Amino acid sequence: MLSARNQFKGKVKSVNLGDVVAEVIVSVGKIEIVSVISRASADRLALKVGDEVTAVIKSTEVLIDK
Repeated sequence: MLSARNQFKGKVKSVNLGDVVAEVIVSVGKIEIVSVISRASADRLALKVGDEVTAVIKSTEVLIDK
């Protein structure tokens, strides 16, 4: 259970893996939400284009849940 109230279901449009961080772009309707998460988190979630995910926005952070 996540405490953040702002949760948007969408699909992964792209995943750009770096050595330390990953940039994940999620399409939510006509908008795109960009999140920078740790590479370890992206690997743990096994994120790939087309995955259905939830973008969770809390304060200044955008979290990704699968």
